[in-house]
Amino acid sequence: MSHIHLSDLPHYTYDEYRHWEGEWEIIYGIAYAMTPAPIIQHQKISQKIAQQLGNLLEECPNCTAMLPIDWKISDDTIVQPDNLIICHPASGSYLTKAPLMIFEILSKSTASKDKGIKFELYQNEGVKYYIIVDPEDNIAKIYDLVNGKYIKRLDANHETETFSLKECVIQFNFSNIFT
Repeated sequence: MSHIHLSDLPHYTYDEYRHWEGEWEIIYGIAYAMTPAPIIQHQKISQKIAQQLGNLLEECPNCTAMLPIDWKISDDTIVQPDNLIICHPASGSYLTKAPLMIFEILSKSTASKDKGIKFELYQNEGVKYYIIVDPEDNIAKIYDLVNGKYIKRLDANHETETFSLKECVIQFNFSNIFT
């Protein structure tokens, strides 16, 4: 029995992706279905993150909290982080610059991708803060980009952590997302 080689798999691009129905991501030309839709617990946590980020950024003139939106990294890599902060002007259908902060909320179908390929991708693209939220354990693993590599800051549950954005500083209370 022979092994499957990467060259044997289909290689998709943005031009194909933009015509698909449903929710998808493409990472290095490989398509990942984002179905079924997230479970209720995932959506509750995402909503709490979005609400807190929105409140924290009210006075920050150049940073914006966003819910999933296409981030087109290259013609064959388009992802949709669960929650993110950008501190640059953006318009159009998708982002072209790296967000400053990304939250990914784990689910059984995405955990491996979020902890593996997306971890490496976000690190390589220069995302300053990557936060992996585990709803099962009520833990948020916080990673800071230091000299091009992610260093784990801590596993947060009830902590309030300070993050320096381009022109502002926010204090995010992790206990608020798990209640």
